[in-house]
Amino acid sequence: MRILYAELVDEPASKPTRCLGTVDLELTPDVRMYGLRLLQMPDGKKILFAPHAGHRRAATFSLKLARTLTAMAIEALGVAANDD
Repeated sequence: MRILYAELVDEPASKPTRCLGTVDLELTPDVRMYGLRLLQMPDGKKILFAPHAGHRRAATFSLKLARTLTAMAIEALGVAANDD
């Protein structure tokens, strides 16, 4: 797994759920995902979400994979890590 591209987003901090940045990633040499968003939730935790396809998520991740991908996005974007 690797991050292919990362971009910070300048979204106002006044929103309860705030987008900090987007990443494109390679899950395997055969699977790439684009436009995943790193969101900061109202409780301060950061979580990486797959983009939507219409009104549904294009993908979901197991808890273990979600934590790994979130940590990779946090590092690539250079934002403060979750306090786990």
